[in-house]
This record gives sequence, structure tokens and C-alpha cells, in this order.
Amino acid sequence: MTAITCENANSVESAVRFLAGVCDGAVTQDGRGFNGVDSVFGKSLAGQSHWSVLQKKAALKMLKKYSGQLKSAGFNTEEIFSSEIIPEVAPIIENQPVRNQEVERVIIREALLNSAGKIEIRFTFEWNVLDSVKTIPGRKFDPVTKHWSAPISIDAVEVLKKHNFKIAKEIIEQIGVPEEKVEELSEIEISGLKRTLFPFQKKGVAFIESRKGRALIADEMGLGKTIQAIAWTALHPELKPVIIVCPASVKLNWAREIRETISGANNIQVINGGDTSQELYGDYIIINYDVLGNKYNGRKEITRTGWVDFLIELNPKIMIFDEAHYIKSGTALRTKGTRKLAKKIPHVIALSGTPIVNRPVEGFNIAQIVNKNVFPDFWKFAHTYCGAKHNGFGWDFTGATKTEELHEKLSSTFMVRRKKSEVLTDLPDKLYSFIPLELNNEIEYKKAENDFIAYLKGTKGEKAAEKAKQAEHLAKIETLKQLASSGKIKQAVSWIKDFFETNGDKLVVFATHKKIIDALMEEFKEISVKIDGSVSSTDREYAVQAFQNDKSIRLFVGNIQAAGVGITLTAASAVAFIELPWTPGDLVQAEDRCHRIGQNNNVNIYYLLANGTIEEKIAALLDEKKKVLSQVLDGKEVEESSLLSELIKNYTEE
Repeated sequence: MTAITCENANSVESAVRFLAGVCDGAVTQDGRGFNGVDSVFGKSLAGQSHWSVLQKKAALKMLKKYSGQLKSAGFNTEEIFSSEIIPEVAPIIENQPVRNQEVERVIIREALLNSAGKIEIRFTFEWNVLDSVKTIPGRKFDPVTKHWSAPISIDAVEVLKKHNFKIAKEIIEQIGVPEEKVEELSEIEISGLKRTLFPFQKKGVAFIESRKGRALIADEMGLGKTIQAIAWTALHPELKPVIIVCPASVKLNWAREIRETISGANNIQVINGGDTSQELYGDYIIINYDVLGNKYNGRKEITRTGWVDFLIELNPKIMIFDEAHYIKSGTALRTKGTRKLAKKIPHVIALSGTPIVNRPVEGFNIAQIVNKNVFPDFWKFAHTYCGAKHNGFGWDFTGATKTEELHEKLSSTFMVRRKKSEVLTDLPDKLYSFIPLELNNEIEYKKAENDFIAYLKGTKGEKAAEKAKQAEHLAKIETLKQLASSGKIKQAVSWIKDFFETNGDKLVVFATHKKIIDALMEEFKEISVKIDGSVSSTDREYAVQAFQNDKSIRLFVGNIQAAGVGITLTAASAVAFIELPWTPGDLVQAEDRCHRIGQNNNVNIYYLLANGTIEEKIAALLDEKKKVLSQVLDGKEVEESSLLSELIKNYTEE
């Protein structure tokens, strides 16, 4: 075949004329040209000196069928198919239409937010732009408006930026937020806040605000994720009710934190169990995952047994779901219930120190609930970040790929994460948290407590016998303490399991009674060591070294007297007290097993207290005594009898 001889060899016109045999005799010399259907139209165009816009569009569409022939003849098909189309408007010069005159082409490339909350993509036709738009997840063409639309996503924005589209601000704000915007918002004053937030916590609240109440707070454990979420609800008192979904072991803690963080926040309701006949009335409604969802038969809901439908009827404005990794499984009832509830709520805040516990696929449900625009398509997410491979039976998504890219996308859109090491200078050496736990023997405990109060009131005034009765008082108090400890042990075990599931740290737990220590060792025997009065000096040293150096040993269980002094446990930066000593000195000594030279973190100290029991009274008194103790220059210890007397006085004055 001869070389191309037409002028402007890579134009639409020359390609048409080539195939019509006008340029170099393509039809006659090599037997190739238009097929029978296109021949008449093609040869007609080839014989015209000027084409209308519609003719040129039709020519471009037709030429795509002959791209192979054109390439083999030396045409640059990419250049041809990106040829400009003259806009379908007649230019006006002095109010008169101009015919057969070249008009400067107007290029349109803009992305707007439409009424359906999607991106409306408007552009002057070009093949390469069209091909890119077709790669956007969920894109659709509307034959009425003649525009493409697509769900808001990072992928969509990246494609449009590549082609220099002017993208509406509202779309960009739903994808990411500049750091300077967060800095600006962190200066907002929150009225009614009873606590002073650390600087990084203020930024966390500002981040939630910048995301319009749809965010994931992924700070490490102990940095106050709960406080940041509550503070944002205080910033928007008009948004009620607030639904808080969390593990059962921390429901009461959420109620306490709300009361202690927001002035006047008393309308708090904690849902207990699956009895859906309870009236819903709270500004803050706290419910655990296990009673949230309905029953399913496969994918179909079959029974309205959970709370989710009743909560939706309240028209809630905010949902906070704590320990968000609980919904990592797409088939679990708790996940289905959480997702169904979240669909009806405009502001959704997720909290988790480990949103992706083992593998990226576990974070997809959280992303879908908080901001589905970031990863709208599971298939693409799984193949990009989950090491997708086919095992012969189906797809395996348990791997991890492009983890740095995934972290960057999360951080630039809806996730904020700070590590202790990053904010250490903002934190005190020790952070204290009181964790109230429910009793499973409340009736038995209340009877014993009422008997004790009646006994105290009956002996009040017998000052001569007061000293002799101290031992009797102490014995009755010990009975109450043991009832409280045994009644909360199931919830305490659940809290410890949650601790291990949410972070990779080790934990030190202190108790006083052998029964409690043995129960913990039985529950966590594969990952724990202990020191109590029964442990020899040799085994004591082994327990310490194993905890300090063996990664598989994550729990140290100690008796406060036997393990509260003389050992170093800096492998952990978290201490939990299941039972309390009688003196603040013993408490501080036990805390300091972790807070010693060699500790690179602040130490989080948790008091796991049976709600509404003598433990809360003892803790309050110990806390006051510790403050006194720290102020005494000569370091004089507070007497046991002082705390015991005040505890008795506390009961008799109720």
C-alpha cells in the first residue's frame, strides 16, 4: 500500500478520505475501505469541503470501527480520536449568525454536586476523557441530561483531577480536609464542657467537626477517644438524641463519662437486655452491640427482636459506635444492626484504637458506615488492599497490600490517629480512669449492704465499745467487698478481653483475694503469670522475667501485698485494679510497678469498680487520701483506721 499523501494526515477528514479511496486509492490499490453500510456516507463526506458538527461527530464514531486499518496505514489514531468537536452553538457577531467560519472552541470540564448527592460530570467530548470517566466506580450516563454522574469517592476525584476538572468545593470537603482547617477549628470554645481537653484532644474534636460529624477516632488506648466524641456532642447540643453502641462491659462507663464531661447532661438512658418493651426517652441512649440487631434468615430479617428499628423511629441525629472493630465481620448480626441504624443517622463517629485488627478487609465495614464515599466498592477495595488471591474454590482476601497507600487514604479522609509517643508531652505521668461494672448478684449484695447499714445505725453512739467493734465493722465490710468482687468478675474478664483485642499492649492486674486471682488465672492461663502469697521466690522471679521479656505473656496478675513492691513491670503501661487496698500508700506502690525507670510511656491506671457498691466509696476516699498524702512534706502515711472510720461515717450519714 502506498504512503499517505493527504494534507494533515492525522485529521478526521484525511482518515475518512483515505478509507473512501480519495487520498491514495486505498480501495482500489489494497482492496480495503469502508464496508457496504458505511460506504455511501463515507464517500459522501469525502467529497465535501465543509462538514457540519453532526457530520463530524458521526464520522468520528464511524472511524473507530476502522482503527486497525488506519494504524496499519500509518495514521495516529489517538490523535484522530481526540480531535476537537466544534460546539453545537452558532456564534453571534453583531447579532448575526456566522456560517462556515472557524469558531474558537470552548472547553468545559467541571464536576458539580447534584441533588442526589453525587458528582455530576460535565465535559466537552474527548475520547480520552470519556475513557477515563468510564473507569470511575459506579459511573452512569443520563440520556436525558446528557451528563455522567458517579458516587463521590477518592477514585472519582483522582480521575477528574488528572484531566484538570474544576471540582466543586462541596465534593472535595467530603473526601479530605486540609490540616490548616483542623487547626482553625481546634480553637472553638465548647460551652458546657466540664473538663479541660488536652491539645491533641481539641484537634480530635476539630477533626470531627471538619468532617461534619462523620469520622473515625483511631487514637491508641488511653488517649481519650470517648471524651473527644462526647465533647463533639457538647459542641452540638441541638443534635439529639445521641445513640451510643458499645460493648456491654463499658456501658456504665459511657454514662459516667457523659455526666462528668457535660454540664447538665442527666437525661442518659442505658438499655439493659433485649426487652424491647422498655420506653426510650434519653438524650443519650447507650446500648450494647449484642442486643442491637434483629434476627436473620440468611440475608433476610425475619424477626424484630433487636432494638435497631425502635431506635430508628426516634430519628436520632448522632451515632457513636465504640470499639468499632466489633463489626469487622460483614455477616455478624451486630454488623448488620449497626449498618442498618447508621444509614438513618446523619452524623456517625467510630472509635477504635485498632480499626484494622489483623488485616485490611476488617476495616471495610467501618469505612462504609462512616464515609462510604472513600471506598464505595468492596471488590475494588479487596483487590487493591487485601492481597486478593484465588485459592481454587473462591477469593481469599485475608492478606494485605499497599498498606501505606491505605493508611494515607484513611488519614486524608475520615480517620485521625495519634500514638502515645506522639503526644507524650501533653500527658501527665499517670492517667486515671474509673470503670463501673455491673453486678450479676445485685440482689444478694443489696441485702447484705442493707443489713450492714442497719447494723451500723443500731450501734451508733456506743463510743465506749467503738474500738472493740472496729474488727467487727471490718469483717462486715470485707463481706461486702467480696460480694462486690465476685459479682463483677464476669464483667471484669470481659473488660480485660476487650483490652487485649483493642491493642497489643500488656496489662498488669491487681487484686487482694485468692478467689479472684485464681479466677483470672484460669480464664487467661495461656497468656498470664501471677505473684501472690503462694508463689516461691524462684517462681516470683520467673514470673517477672516472663512478663518483661516473653511476648506471649500479656497478663500479670498480682496480689497487692505480695506483688505491690520490689518488682519492675515496665513491659506494661497499663494497670487495672479489680480490688482495692486499705491505704493510698499501697495503691501508689502497686501503680509504680509500671511507672518506673525504663518506662517510655505514661501509665494508664484503671479502677474496675462494681457500680453502686462499697468499692466506689472506698475508691473515692482513697483518692482524697492520695491527694493529702502527696502534699505531706514528711511523707507520713495515712492510718488505716482513718479511712475505715470515714467509710463508716459515709454509710451512717446516708
